Amino acid sequence: MQVFVRDNDVEQALRVLKKRMQREGVFREMRRRRFYEKPSDRITRKKAEAVRRSRKLARKQAIRDGLIAAPARKVPPEGKSKPRLSVNIVGSNAGRSA
Repeated sequence: MQVFVRDNDVEQALRVLKKRMQREGVFREMRRRRFYEKPSDRITRKKAEAVRRSRKLARKQAIRDGLIAAPARKVPPEGKSKPRLSVNIVGSNAGRSA
């Protein structure tokens, strides 16, 4: 996994790295490997994960086929959402106070 640091912005690079690691399941894997897992528990977990995956795929296929309704999207209430600001800062020291 590779993350490029642009304009010495290490904080942003760390955020991107954490997001990629979360998406790849690295944190879940680290938590799972923290302690020894008995072979019988490993088999049980793998079977449960396979069942979960198959149910998820079946649910998605049923939604695509129109057999079940798609879940309703969550809409944030008016006034509760954060305002999105678009700020472009140009220069190496722009936006920093002395």
